[in-house]
Amino acid sequence: MTIPAVDWLARRASLTPDRVALVDTLHQERPIITYRAWNAQANRTAAFLHESLGVRPGDRVAMLALNCVEYLDLWFALGKLGAVLQNLNWRLTAAELQGIVQDAAPAVFIYGPEFRDVVADLRGLAPSVRHWVALGQPDRPGDQSFSQREVCSGANLPEAGFDWEQPWVICYTGGTTGLPKGAILTHRAITANAVNTVVSWGLTADDVAILNAPLFHTGGLNVFTAPLVYIGGASIVCQGFDAGQVFDLVAEGAGGVAATLFFGVPTMFNALQQHPRWPTADFSRLKLVISGGAPCPLPVFERFWAKGVDFKSGYGLTEAGPNTFWLPGADVRRKPGAVGFPLFHVQVKLIRPDGQPCAAGEPGELLIRGPHVCAGYWNNPAASAAAIDVDGWLHTGDLAICDEEGYYTIAGRSKDLIISGGENIYPAEIESVACGHPAVAAAALIGVPDPHWGEVGRLIVVLRDQPGGNDASRAGGDSEEFMTYLRGRLARYKVPKSVVVAPQLPLTGAGKVNKQALLALYGRD
Repeated sequence: MTIPAVDWLARRASLTPDRVALVDTLHQERPIITYRAWNAQANRTAAFLHESLGVRPGDRVAMLALNCVEYLDLWFALGKLGAVLQNLNWRLTAAELQGIVQDAAPAVFIYGPEFRDVVADLRGLAPSVRHWVALGQPDRPGDQSFSQREVCSGANLPEAGFDWEQPWVICYTGGTTGLPKGAILTHRAITANAVNTVVSWGLTADDVAILNAPLFHTGGLNVFTAPLVYIGGASIVCQGFDAGQVFDLVAEGAGGVAATLFFGVPTMFNALQQHPRWPTADFSRLKLVISGGAPCPLPVFERFWAKGVDFKSGYGLTEAGPNTFWLPGADVRRKPGAVGFPLFHVQVKLIRPDGQPCAAGEPGELLIRGPHVCAGYWNNPAASAAAIDVDGWLHTGDLAICDEEGYYTIAGRSKDLIISGGENIYPAEIESVACGHPAVAAAALIGVPDPHWGEVGRLIVVLRDQPGGNDASRAGGDSEEFMTYLRGRLARYKVPKSVVVAPQLPLTGAGKVNKQALLALYGRD
Protein backbone atom coordinates (compact mmCIF):
# COMPACT_ATOMS: atom_id res chain seq x y z
CA MET A 1 0.00 0.00 0.00
CA THR A 2 1.24 3.48 -0.87
CA ILE A 3 1.73 5.66 2.22
CA PRO A 4 0.13 9.09 1.72
CA ALA A 5 2.61 11.97 1.73
CA VAL A 6 0.61 13.70 4.47
CA ASP A 7 0.63 10.67 6.81
CA TRP A 8 3.60 11.81 8.89
CA LEU A 9 3.69 8.94 11.36
CA ALA A 10 3.38 6.19 8.76
CA ARG A 11 6.26 7.78 6.86
CA ARG A 12 8.38 8.19 9.97
CA ALA A 13 7.58 4.64 11.17
CA SER A 14 8.75 3.25 7.84
CA LEU A 15 12.02 5.25 7.98
CA THR A 16 12.98 5.05 11.66
CA PRO A 17 10.57 2.60 13.35
CA ASP A 18 12.67 1.96 16.46
CA ARG A 19 13.69 5.50 17.29
CA VAL A 20 12.10 7.07 20.37
CA ALA A 21 9.23 9.35 19.37
CA LEU A 22 7.63 10.22 22.72
CA VAL A 23 8.49 9.95 26.41
CA ASP A 24 5.27 9.84 28.45
CA THR A 25 5.77 11.40 31.88
CA LEU A 26 2.12 10.72 32.76
CA HIS A 27 2.56 6.92 32.57
CA GLN A 28 5.97 6.19 33.97
CA GLU A 29 5.41 2.42 33.85
CA ARG A 30 5.62 2.63 30.01
CA PRO A 31 7.28 5.92 29.21
CA ILE A 32 9.04 5.12 25.94
CA ILE A 33 7.03 5.14 22.71
CA THR A 34 8.80 4.39 19.43
CA TYR A 35 7.65 5.65 16.06
CA ARG A 36 6.43 2.16 15.17
CA ALA A 37 4.31 2.00 18.33
CA TRP A 38 3.07 5.59 17.98
CA ASN A 39 2.02 5.06 14.38
CA ALA A 40 0.09 1.92 15.34
CA GLN A 41 -1.66 3.78 18.16
CA ALA A 42 -2.55 6.67 15.85
CA ASN A 43 -3.88 4.15 13.31
CA ARG A 44 -6.12 2.60 15.98
CA THR A 45 -7.30 6.08 16.89
CA ALA A 46 -8.06 6.91 13.25
CA ALA A 47 -9.92 3.63 12.79
CA PHE A 48 -12.02 4.32 15.92
CA LEU A 49 -12.86 7.83 14.71
CA HIS A 50 -13.74 6.63 11.22
CA GLU A 51 -15.51 3.34 11.92
CA SER A 52 -17.20 3.99 15.27
CA LEU A 53 -17.76 7.76 15.20
CA GLY A 54 -18.20 8.32 11.48
CA VAL A 55 -15.48 10.95 11.10
CA ARG A 56 -14.87 11.79 7.45
CA PRO A 57 -12.44 14.11 5.60
CA GLY A 58 -13.13 17.71 6.52
CA ASP A 59 -14.98 16.89 9.77
CA ARG A 60 -13.85 18.79 12.84
CA VAL A 61 -13.01 17.02 16.09
CA ALA A 62 -12.75 19.19 19.22
CA MET A 63 -10.34 18.34 22.05
CA LEU A 64 -10.61 19.86 25.53
CA ALA A 65 -7.84 18.29 27.58
CA LEU A 66 -4.52 18.84 29.27
CA ASN A 67 -1.39 17.67 27.47
CA CYS A 68 -1.19 13.91 27.07
CA VAL A 69 -0.03 11.34 24.54
CA GLU A 70 -3.66 10.73 23.56
CA TYR A 71 -3.85 14.37 22.42
CA LEU A 72 -0.93 13.77 20.05
CA ASP A 73 -2.45 10.46 18.91
CA LEU A 74 -5.61 12.33 17.97
CA TRP A 75 -3.77 15.10 16.10
CA PHE A 76 -1.89 12.69 13.84
CA ALA A 77 -4.87 10.34 13.48
CA LEU A 78 -6.90 13.23 12.11
CA GLY A 79 -4.07 13.95 9.70
CA LYS A 80 -4.40 10.40 8.41
CA LEU A 81 -8.16 10.85 7.86
CA GLY A 82 -8.09 14.33 6.35
CA ALA A 83 -10.14 15.53 9.31
CA VAL A 84 -9.45 18.64 11.38
CA LEU A 85 -8.39 19.17 15.00
CA GLN A 86 -10.07 21.95 16.95
CA ASN A 87 -7.75 22.30 19.95
CA LEU A 88 -9.73 24.09 22.63
CA ASN A 89 -8.25 26.43 25.22
CA TRP A 90 -8.97 24.79 28.59
CA ARG A 91 -8.47 28.10 30.40
CA LEU A 92 -11.72 29.41 28.92
CA THR A 93 -15.12 29.12 30.58
CA ALA A 94 -18.03 27.31 28.99
CA ALA A 95 -19.53 30.68 28.06
CA GLU A 96 -16.32 31.63 26.25
CA LEU A 97 -16.02 28.24 24.57
CA GLN A 98 -19.60 28.25 23.32
CA GLY A 99 -19.02 30.64 20.43
CA ILE A 100 -15.80 28.91 19.41
CA VAL A 101 -17.42 25.48 19.37
CA GLN A 102 -20.42 26.74 17.43
CA ASP A 103 -18.09 28.45 14.95
CA ALA A 104 -16.15 25.29 14.01
CA ALA A 105 -19.16 22.97 14.46
CA PRO A 106 -17.24 19.82 15.47
CA ALA A 107 -18.81 16.43 14.84
CA VAL A 108 -16.99 14.87 17.81
CA PHE A 109 -16.05 16.40 21.15
CA ILE A 110 -13.33 14.68 23.22
CA TYR A 111 -12.79 15.80 26.81
CA GLY A 112 -10.42 15.13 29.67
CA PRO A 113 -11.66 14.26 33.18
CA GLU A 114 -10.64 17.67 34.53
CA PHE A 115 -13.23 19.41 32.34
CA ARG A 116 -16.41 17.47 33.01
CA ASP A 117 -18.12 20.50 34.57
CA VAL A 118 -17.30 22.67 31.56
CA VAL A 119 -18.56 19.95 29.21
CA ALA A 120 -21.76 19.65 31.21
CA ASP A 121 -22.40 23.35 30.63
CA LEU A 122 -21.59 23.03 26.91
CA ARG A 123 -24.01 20.17 26.24
CA GLY A 124 -27.04 21.57 24.53
CA LEU A 125 -25.01 24.53 23.25
CA ALA A 126 -23.13 22.49 20.65
CA PRO A 127 -25.75 21.09 18.26
CA SER A 128 -23.16 19.89 15.73
CA VAL A 129 -21.64 17.34 18.16
CA ARG A 130 -22.78 13.80 17.33
CA HIS A 131 -20.51 12.04 19.80
CA TRP A 132 -19.09 13.04 23.18
CA VAL A 133 -15.98 11.00 24.02
CA ALA A 134 -14.22 10.83 27.38
CA LEU A 135 -10.54 10.35 28.08
CA GLY A 136 -11.13 7.88 30.90
CA GLN A 137 -14.53 7.13 32.40
CA PRO A 138 -17.43 8.66 30.41
CA ASP A 139 -19.25 11.48 32.14
CA ARG A 140 -22.74 10.19 31.45
CA PRO A 141 -24.61 7.37 29.66
CA GLY A 142 -24.37 7.72 25.91
CA ASP A 143 -20.83 9.10 25.96
CA GLN A 144 -18.12 6.88 24.56
CA SER A 145 -14.67 6.15 25.93
CA PHE A 146 -11.52 6.97 24.00
CA SER A 147 -10.18 3.60 25.16
CA GLN A 148 -12.55 1.89 22.71
CA ARG A 149 -9.89 2.50 20.08
CA GLU A 150 -7.81 -0.33 21.56
CA VAL A 151 -9.90 -2.97 19.79
CA CYS A 152 -9.29 -1.35 16.40
CA SER A 153 -6.57 -2.32 13.93
CA GLY A 154 -3.16 -0.71 14.13
CA ALA A 155 -2.50 -1.22 10.42
CA ASN A 156 -1.90 1.73 8.09
CA LEU A 157 -5.04 3.22 6.60
CA PRO A 158 -5.73 3.59 2.87
CA GLU A 159 -5.11 7.03 1.37
CA ALA A 160 -7.92 9.46 2.25
CA GLY A 161 -7.69 11.43 -1.00
CA PHE A 162 -6.81 14.92 0.21
CA ASP A 163 -3.99 17.34 -0.45
CA TRP A 164 -1.60 19.84 1.13
CA GLU A 165 -4.23 22.58 1.27
CA GLN A 166 -6.53 20.44 3.43
CA PRO A 167 -7.02 21.99 6.90
CA TRP A 168 -5.35 20.00 9.66
CA VAL A 169 -5.87 22.27 12.69
CA ILE A 170 -8.18 25.19 13.43
CA CYS A 171 -6.22 27.03 16.10
CA TYR A 172 -8.10 29.92 17.67
CA THR A 173 -6.13 33.08 18.35
CA GLY A 174 -5.90 34.39 21.90
CA GLY A 175 -8.24 37.28 21.27
CA THR A 176 -8.94 39.68 24.14
CA THR A 177 -12.00 41.30 22.56
CA GLY A 178 -14.79 39.58 20.68
CA LEU A 179 -14.80 36.00 19.40
CA PRO A 180 -11.29 34.65 18.76
CA LYS A 181 -10.56 33.91 15.12
CA GLY A 182 -9.82 30.36 13.98
CA ALA A 183 -6.58 30.29 12.00
CA ILE A 184 -6.72 27.49 9.43
CA LEU A 185 -3.43 25.57 9.65
CA THR A 186 -3.21 23.38 6.56
CA HIS A 187 -0.98 20.38 5.96
CA ARG A 188 1.06 22.71 3.77
CA ALA A 189 1.48 25.33 6.51
CA ILE A 190 2.42 22.84 9.25
CA THR A 191 4.82 21.02 6.95
CA ALA A 192 6.46 24.26 5.79
CA ASN A 193 6.95 25.35 9.40
CA ALA A 194 8.59 21.99 10.16
CA VAL A 195 10.92 22.29 7.16
CA ASN A 196 11.82 25.89 8.01
CA THR A 197 12.54 24.99 11.62
CA VAL A 198 14.60 21.90 10.93
CA VAL A 199 16.84 23.47 8.28
CA SER A 200 17.14 26.91 9.90
CA TRP A 201 17.39 26.00 13.59
CA GLY A 202 19.61 22.98 12.99
CA LEU A 203 17.37 20.33 14.55
CA THR A 204 18.48 16.71 14.23
CA ALA A 205 17.07 13.26 14.93
CA ASP A 206 18.99 13.27 18.22
CA ASP A 207 17.08 16.26 19.59
CA VAL A 208 14.55 15.86 22.40
CA ALA A 209 12.19 18.65 23.47
CA ILE A 210 10.43 19.21 26.79
CA LEU A 211 6.78 19.52 25.71
CA ASN A 212 4.91 21.35 28.46
CA ALA A 213 3.49 24.27 26.46
CA PRO A 214 -0.27 23.68 26.11
CA LEU A 215 -1.34 21.79 23.01
CA PHE A 216 -4.25 24.18 22.53
CA HIS A 217 -1.59 26.70 21.48
CA THR A 218 0.42 26.68 18.27
CA GLY A 219 3.57 26.79 20.40
CA GLY A 220 2.79 23.37 21.87
CA LEU A 221 2.01 21.90 18.46
CA ASN A 222 4.50 23.54 16.18
CA VAL A 223 7.53 25.11 17.83
CA PHE A 224 9.23 21.74 18.32
CA THR A 225 6.66 18.92 18.31
CA ALA A 226 5.82 18.71 14.60
CA PRO A 227 9.36 19.63 13.43
CA LEU A 228 10.79 16.83 15.59
CA VAL A 229 8.40 14.29 14.07
CA TYR A 230 9.51 15.52 10.66
CA ILE A 231 13.21 14.96 11.44
CA GLY A 232 12.71 11.88 13.66
CA GLY A 233 13.45 13.42 17.05
CA ALA A 234 11.47 13.03 20.28
CA SER A 235 9.29 14.96 22.71
CA ILE A 236 8.97 14.50 26.48
CA VAL A 237 5.23 14.89 27.04
CA CYS A 238 4.29 16.73 30.25
CA GLN A 239 0.76 17.48 31.42
CA GLY A 240 1.62 21.16 31.77
CA PHE A 241 4.24 23.56 33.03
CA ASP A 242 5.67 22.76 36.45
CA ALA A 243 8.90 24.52 37.38
CA GLY A 244 10.12 21.67 39.58
CA GLN A 245 9.53 19.14 36.81
CA VAL A 246 11.44 21.32 34.35
CA PHE A 247 14.47 21.36 36.66
CA ASP A 248 14.21 17.56 36.99
CA LEU A 249 14.02 17.06 33.22
CA VAL A 250 16.89 19.44 32.55
CA ALA A 251 19.04 17.59 35.05
CA GLU A 252 18.03 13.98 34.45
CA GLY A 253 15.75 13.72 31.41
CA ALA A 254 12.99 11.11 31.53
CA GLY A 255 12.88 7.39 30.79
CA GLY A 256 16.62 7.44 30.22
CA VAL A 257 16.21 10.08 27.48
CA ALA A 258 18.01 13.42 27.93
CA ALA A 259 16.37 16.70 26.91
CA THR A 260 18.17 19.01 24.47
CA LEU A 261 15.49 21.62 23.66
CA PHE A 262 13.18 23.79 25.73
CA PHE A 263 10.63 26.35 24.56
CA GLY A 264 8.60 28.54 26.88
CA VAL A 265 6.87 31.88 27.19
CA PRO A 266 8.37 34.67 29.35
CA THR A 267 6.08 33.92 32.31
CA MET A 268 7.48 30.37 32.44
CA PHE A 269 11.10 31.56 32.42
CA ASN A 270 10.29 34.16 35.04
CA ALA A 271 8.83 31.40 37.25
CA LEU A 272 11.98 29.30 36.78
CA GLN A 273 14.22 32.19 37.79
CA GLN A 274 12.21 32.84 40.95
CA HIS A 275 12.28 29.16 41.95
CA PRO A 276 14.58 28.07 44.84
CA ARG A 277 16.37 25.64 42.49
CA TRP A 278 17.39 28.32 40.00
CA PRO A 279 20.76 29.22 41.60
CA THR A 280 22.07 25.64 41.31
CA ALA A 281 20.35 24.62 38.06
CA ASP A 282 22.65 23.54 35.23
CA PHE A 283 21.27 24.12 31.72
CA SER A 284 24.51 23.27 29.92
CA ARG A 285 23.05 19.99 28.63
CA LEU A 286 20.49 21.87 26.53
CA LYS A 287 21.30 22.73 22.94
CA LEU A 288 18.61 25.42 22.71
CA VAL A 289 16.53 27.39 25.20
CA ILE A 290 14.18 29.79 23.46
CA SER A 291 11.39 32.14 24.50
CA GLY A 292 8.39 33.13 22.43
CA GLY A 293 4.79 34.27 22.59
CA ALA A 294 5.55 37.75 23.94
CA PRO A 295 8.49 40.15 24.34
CA CYS A 296 10.91 38.83 26.94
CA PRO A 297 12.54 41.28 29.39
CA LEU A 298 16.30 41.63 29.02
CA PRO A 299 17.02 40.62 32.66
CA VAL A 300 15.61 37.16 31.89
CA PHE A 301 18.20 36.83 29.10
CA GLU A 302 20.99 38.07 31.32
CA ARG A 303 20.29 35.55 34.09
CA PHE A 304 20.59 32.70 31.57
CA TRP A 305 23.70 34.22 30.01
CA ALA A 306 25.27 34.34 33.46
CA LYS A 307 24.90 30.55 33.47
CA GLY A 308 26.59 30.28 30.08
CA VAL A 309 23.32 29.53 28.24
CA ASP A 310 22.73 31.16 24.83
CA PHE A 311 19.15 31.99 25.74
CA LYS A 312 17.36 33.77 22.90
CA SER A 313 13.95 34.99 21.84
CA GLY A 314 12.00 33.80 18.83
CA TYR A 315 8.99 35.34 17.19
CA GLY A 316 5.89 33.84 15.72
CA LEU A 317 2.15 33.90 15.70
CA THR A 318 -0.63 31.39 15.21
CA GLU A 319 -1.20 32.55 11.65
CA ALA A 320 2.41 31.97 10.54
CA GLY A 321 4.25 28.90 11.66
CA PRO A 322 4.76 30.06 14.39
CA ASN A 323 8.52 29.95 13.76
CA THR A 324 9.65 32.87 11.63
CA PHE A 325 13.16 34.02 12.64
CA TRP A 326 16.50 32.65 13.82
CA LEU A 327 19.31 34.42 15.68
CA PRO A 328 22.74 32.78 15.25
CA GLY A 329 24.40 31.80 18.49
CA ALA A 330 27.35 34.14 17.91
CA ASP A 331 24.94 37.10 17.97
CA VAL A 332 22.90 36.28 21.06
CA ARG A 333 24.77 38.66 23.35
CA ARG A 334 25.82 41.09 20.65
CA LYS A 335 22.19 41.66 19.59
CA PRO A 336 20.25 41.34 22.87
CA GLY A 337 16.53 40.90 22.31
CA ALA A 338 16.83 40.54 18.53
CA VAL A 339 15.05 37.67 16.79
CA GLY A 340 17.53 37.63 13.90
CA PHE A 341 16.87 36.71 10.30
CA PRO A 342 13.87 35.15 8.48
CA LEU A 343 13.87 31.36 8.21
CA PHE A 344 14.73 29.56 4.98
CA HIS A 345 11.38 29.80 3.14
CA VAL A 346 10.09 32.96 4.83
CA GLN A 347 9.86 36.50 3.46
CA VAL A 348 9.36 39.53 5.71
CA LYS A 349 9.16 43.28 5.25
CA LEU A 350 8.36 46.33 7.37
CA ILE A 351 5.98 49.05 6.23
CA ARG A 352 4.92 52.46 7.42
CA PRO A 353 1.23 53.33 7.99
CA ASP A 354 1.06 54.60 4.40
CA GLY A 355 2.30 51.25 3.08
CA GLN A 356 5.77 52.47 2.12
CA PRO A 357 8.84 50.44 3.17
CA CYS A 358 10.68 51.42 6.34
CA ALA A 359 14.27 52.57 6.42
CA ALA A 360 16.86 50.75 8.52
CA GLY A 361 16.23 51.40 12.21
CA GLU A 362 12.69 52.69 11.59
CA PRO A 363 9.83 50.84 13.33
CA GLY A 364 7.08 49.54 11.10
CA GLU A 365 4.42 46.86 10.84
CA LEU A 366 5.83 43.40 10.20
CA LEU A 367 4.47 41.59 7.14
CA ILE A 368 5.19 37.89 6.52
CA ARG A 369 4.84 35.75 3.41
CA GLY A 370 5.62 32.08 2.80
CA PRO A 371 4.17 28.58 2.63
CA HIS A 372 3.93 28.44 6.44
CA VAL A 373 1.23 31.14 6.53
CA CYS A 374 -2.28 29.97 7.40
CA ALA A 375 -5.08 29.76 4.82
CA GLY A 376 -7.09 32.50 6.53
CA TYR A 377 -9.70 32.34 9.28
CA TRP A 378 -12.45 29.76 9.59
CA ASN A 379 -15.87 31.10 8.53
CA ASN A 380 -14.51 34.66 8.44
CA PRO A 381 -13.67 35.83 4.90
CA ALA A 382 -13.68 39.50 5.93
CA ALA A 383 -11.04 38.94 8.62
CA SER A 384 -9.06 36.73 6.23
CA ALA A 385 -8.99 39.43 3.57
CA ALA A 386 -8.01 42.06 6.14
CA ALA A 387 -5.12 39.95 7.44
CA ILE A 388 -3.73 38.45 4.21
CA ASP A 389 -3.56 40.76 1.20
CA VAL A 390 -3.88 39.81 -2.46
CA ASP A 391 -0.12 39.34 -2.76
CA GLY A 392 -0.07 36.81 0.09
CA TRP A 393 1.44 39.10 2.75
CA LEU A 394 0.18 38.49 6.28
CA HIS A 395 -0.23 41.78 8.13
CA THR A 396 0.72 40.84 11.67
CA GLY A 397 -0.13 44.02 13.57
CA ASP A 398 3.25 43.70 15.27
CA LEU A 399 5.89 46.41 15.16
CA ALA A 400 9.49 45.51 14.37
CA ILE A 401 12.80 47.18 13.55
CA CYS A 402 15.44 46.01 11.07
CA ASP A 403 18.88 47.42 11.81
CA GLU A 404 21.66 48.30 9.38
CA GLU A 405 22.99 44.71 9.52
CA GLY A 406 19.63 43.15 8.69
CA TYR A 407 18.77 41.85 12.17
CA TYR A 408 15.12 42.12 13.19
CA THR A 409 13.84 43.04 16.66
CA ILE A 410 10.18 42.96 17.70
CA ALA A 411 9.00 46.22 19.30
CA GLY A 412 5.52 45.04 20.32
CA ARG A 413 1.92 45.19 19.15
CA SER A 414 0.95 48.26 17.14
CA LYS A 415 -2.24 48.55 19.20
CA ASP A 416 -0.12 48.71 22.39
CA LEU A 417 1.96 51.62 21.08
CA ILE A 418 1.65 54.70 23.31
CA ILE A 419 1.92 58.12 21.64
CA SER A 420 2.72 60.75 24.24
CA GLY A 421 3.17 64.34 23.10
CA GLY A 422 3.91 63.09 19.59
CA GLU A 423 6.60 60.64 20.76
CA ASN A 424 6.25 56.88 20.28
CA ILE A 425 6.69 54.76 23.41
CA TYR A 426 7.12 51.00 22.94
CA PRO A 427 5.93 49.15 26.07
CA ALA A 428 8.31 46.21 25.63
CA GLU A 429 11.32 48.49 26.12
CA ILE A 430 10.02 50.05 29.34
CA GLU A 431 8.86 46.67 30.69
CA SER A 432 12.28 45.18 30.06
CA VAL A 433 14.02 48.01 31.93
CA ALA A 434 11.58 47.78 34.85
CA CYS A 435 12.18 44.04 35.21
CA GLY A 436 15.85 44.75 35.74
CA HIS A 437 15.04 46.23 39.16
CA PRO A 438 15.75 43.61 41.86
CA ALA A 439 12.33 44.05 43.47
CA VAL A 440 10.29 43.62 40.27
CA ALA A 441 9.13 40.17 39.17
CA ALA A 442 6.98 41.31 36.24
CA ALA A 443 5.89 44.56 34.64
CA ALA A 444 3.44 45.80 32.01
CA LEU A 445 2.99 49.28 30.57
CA ILE A 446 -0.38 50.68 29.50
CA GLY A 447 -1.41 54.09 28.22
CA VAL A 448 -3.79 56.32 30.16
CA PRO A 449 -5.39 59.61 29.08
CA ASP A 450 -3.59 62.83 29.96
CA PRO A 451 -4.97 66.37 29.36
CA HIS A 452 -1.57 67.76 28.38
CA TRP A 453 0.24 64.94 26.58
CA GLY A 454 -2.84 63.13 25.25
CA GLU A 455 -1.58 59.83 26.66
CA VAL A 456 1.09 58.82 29.16
CA GLY A 457 2.49 55.54 30.40
CA ARG A 458 1.33 53.77 33.54
CA LEU A 459 3.49 50.90 34.73
CA ILE A 460 1.91 47.93 36.50
CA VAL A 461 4.46 45.94 38.51
CA VAL A 462 4.40 42.67 40.44
CA LEU A 463 6.97 42.43 43.22
CA ARG A 464 9.30 39.53 43.85
CA ASP A 465 8.50 37.18 46.68
CA GLN A 466 11.27 38.15 49.09
CA PRO A 467 11.59 39.61 52.58
CA GLY A 468 9.81 42.93 52.43
CA GLY A 469 8.78 42.11 48.86
CA ASN A 470 5.15 42.96 49.48
CA ASP A 471 6.03 46.39 50.81
CA ALA A 472 4.95 48.90 48.17
CA SER A 473 7.79 51.16 49.25
CA ARG A 474 10.25 48.78 47.54
CA ALA A 475 8.78 49.55 44.11
CA GLY A 476 5.69 51.63 43.52
CA GLY A 477 4.23 55.00 42.78
CA ASP A 478 5.68 56.55 45.94
CA SER A 479 9.08 54.89 45.60
CA GLU A 480 11.57 57.57 44.59
CA GLU A 481 14.33 54.98 44.44
CA PHE A 482 12.43 53.03 41.77
CA MET A 483 11.63 56.16 39.77
CA THR A 484 15.28 57.19 39.94
CA TYR A 485 16.19 53.76 38.63
CA LEU A 486 13.88 54.24 35.63
CA ARG A 487 15.02 57.81 34.93
CA GLY A 488 18.62 56.69 34.82
CA ARG A 489 17.85 54.20 32.06
CA LEU A 490 15.10 55.79 29.98
CA ALA A 491 14.63 59.03 28.09
CA ARG A 492 12.46 61.45 30.01
CA TYR A 493 9.40 61.02 27.77
CA LYS A 494 9.55 57.24 28.20
CA VAL A 495 9.49 57.28 32.01
CA PRO A 496 6.03 56.20 33.26
CA LYS A 497 4.10 58.98 34.91
CA SER A 498 2.59 56.58 37.44
CA VAL A 499 3.33 53.13 38.85
CA VAL A 500 0.84 50.68 40.34
CA VAL A 501 1.76 47.62 42.41
CA ALA A 502 -0.50 44.66 41.58
CA PRO A 503 -0.66 41.15 43.05
CA GLN A 504 -0.37 39.61 39.58
CA LEU A 505 -0.70 40.38 35.88
CA PRO A 506 -3.75 38.91 34.13
CA LEU A 507 -2.83 36.52 31.33
CA THR A 508 -4.53 35.40 28.14
CA GLY A 509 -5.03 31.72 27.41
CA ALA A 510 -1.72 31.74 25.51
CA GLY A 511 0.15 32.95 28.60
CA LYS A 512 0.61 36.52 27.37
CA VAL A 513 -0.13 39.57 29.51
CA ASN A 514 -3.72 40.63 28.90
CA LYS A 515 -3.38 44.36 28.21
CA GLN A 516 -7.15 44.77 27.73
CA ALA A 517 -7.76 43.44 31.24
CA LEU A 518 -5.07 45.76 32.61
CA LEU A 519 -6.69 48.74 30.90
CA ALA A 520 -10.03 47.80 32.44
CA LEU A 521 -8.44 47.55 35.90
CA TYR A 522 -5.94 50.39 35.85
CA GLY A 523 -6.57 52.45 32.72
CA ARG A 524 -8.58 55.31 34.16
CA ASP A 525 -7.01 58.75 33.95
